Order: sequence, then structure tokens, then C-alpha cells
Amino acid sequence: MDSVVHFEVPADDLGRAKTFYGEVFGWKTMDIPHMNYVMVETTETENRRPKQPGAINGGMMQRDEIATSPVIVIGVQSIEATLEKVERAGGKVVMPKVQVGDMGHYARVADSEGNVIGLWE
Repeated sequence: MDSVVHFEVPADDLGRAKTFYGEVFGWKTMDIPHMNYVMVETTETENRRPKQPGAINGGMMQRDEIATSPVIVIGVQSIEATLEKVERAGGKVVMPKVQVGDMGHYARVADSEGNVIGLWE
């Protein structure tokens, strides 16, 4: 069974969003300028992984035409195999597989209801 491993919150103003989530929930953020991305820590980590079982961390990015609302990210064994399953089940690929630094691969799909979901390998 594939699990939710990350979330993403799109923002019109990243500074304002970082302040909001920091003040309201105590989340810590770390800018990743070369990726135009902000890592979000919602729970203590060890080796970049949450210490608490079931807890996840996430990120923030500039809102775009694909991600207009929060996105859950599901960890999968193979993005290619999952993209094929998505299309067979009535979904569609909205962002093909891309390399994310030395961390892994990412893609976005729309489910059968039009919701955008991230895939992480």
C-alpha cells in the first residue's frame, strides 16, 4: 500500500505563508532557492525523516496553474508504473516525472475527480 509521505501548500506570497504557518502552527521553514521551494518541518526529524510514526513534513511553492490548492504527495515504488495505472483508471498526468536534486523523482497527476496528487519515488 502506498502512503502519503509529503504535502505541498501553494502560496501567492511565500513570505506571508511562511509567517502564517510559523505563527499559527509553529512550523519551521527552510528556503531552497535553486528549486524555488520552501521545505516545511511540522515534526522533529532524524536524517531528514520524521521521528514520529505517521507524521509528515512538506513544502511550499509559488501557486501555479496546476497546483492551485494543497497537494498530498504519495510515495510509490515506480513513478512510471503508477503513471500507467493512473491513466488506465481515468486520471491523467499533469506533470511528468522529474529528477529532484539527488533526493528522488517527482510527478503530478490528476485523479478521476480532477484533484492534483503528487507522486514521489
